[in-house]
Amino acid sequence: MTQTQAGILAPVPAQARYVFYSLAACSAGDLRNALARLQAQVDGDKLVAGLGPQLVQHLDAQIPLLHECPHLQGPKFEAPSTPAALCLWLRGEERGELIARTHELSDLLAPALQLDRVIDAFVHQRGQGKHGRDLTGYEDGTENPEDDDAVACSIAQGQGSGHDGSSFWALQQWQHDFTAFRKMSAQTKDHAIGRRLSDNEELDDAPESAHVKRTAQESFDPEAFILRRSMPWWQVSPQGADHTGLMFSAFGCSFDAFEAQMRRMLGLDDGVSDALFEFSKPLTGSYFWCPPMQQGKLDLRLLDIGS
Repeated sequence: MTQTQAGILAPVPAQARYVFYSLAACSAGDLRNALARLQAQVDGDKLVAGLGPQLVQHLDAQIPLLHECPHLQGPKFEAPSTPAALCLWLRGEERGELIARTHELSDLLAPALQLDRVIDAFVHQRGQGKHGRDLTGYEDGTENPEDDDAVACSIAQGQGSGHDGSSFWALQQWQHDFTAFRKMSAQTKDHAIGRRLSDNEELDDAPESAHVKRTAQESFDPEAFILRRSMPWWQVSPQGADHTGLMFSAFGCSFDAFEAQMRRMLGLDDGVSDALFEFSKPLTGSYFWCPPMQQGKLDLRLLDIGS
C-alpha cells in the first residue's frame, strides 16, 4: 500500500528543524547507498524527507514536474532561488531530541551528502484549532484546505506507482524586520495582512496590496490551492541580536499554485506588490519532491532504490 508521508497532512509540531544538505563529490552509487540508509529512517511522521532536483539529476532519474525554484524579480522586490539537494523536516516535542537526531542522520548520509544549514522552528501561540501564529501575532494558515480538499491540492494521485502519494514542497525562509513592523500603526498592520489582529476577521476594505487579497487561492485561474505548514523560526546573530521570521512551507500536487501566488505577491501580474514585503523578505527559495511511503519506508523506486 502506498501512503503519503504523514507529517505533510498532520498539524505542525511543537518543535521542528529544517536540515539542508548538499551533494559532496560522490558517485551515483555512493549517493544511492546513502539514500538506502536513509530510507528506513524516514517514518514520514517525525521525519519528512524532500529530495531536490540536483539530487535526482545526479542519479540520472526523472520526477515529472520537479524543477528548481525560479528566481523571480518583481518591480520592487524579489524572491531568490537557493537550491539544495535534500531537506529533512524533523518534527517533535523536545528540542534536544531533534538536535541528537540531526547528528545521527548527518553521520548516516556522509560522505555523499554534507550538512549545509539548519533552521530551528517552533509553534507560537497555537489556539484550539490546528494553526499557530506568526511572530507578528497574526494567525498563519487560516485559509488552508482541510480533509479531502487538503489531500486533493497537496498529494499526487493517478500518476502511477512510486509517484502517487508524493508531494511537491516549496520552502522559503522569510526574515521579518520588526523595527519596521513596530513603526506601523495598528490599522496599517491589519491592512498589510488583510485581517484584524484582534479577531482574525478578513477586512473587506483592505487595499489590493493586502497579503490576503494577493494570495486569495480561489481568485486565480486555475485556482491556486496549496497546503501551508509554515512555522516561525529564530536564531541569534554573532552580535547577539535576534533574527526571526517565518519558515514558509507549502505542499502541492505541483509547484504551479505556489508560483502563481508568488508571482502575484511580487506584482508580476499587475504591478501591485504584496504589503508583506514592507516588513519581511524571503532569504531563500527551494523546491523538493517528497516521495511516498511503502511498507513503513520511503518509496524510492523512481530513483532505482529498492524497497
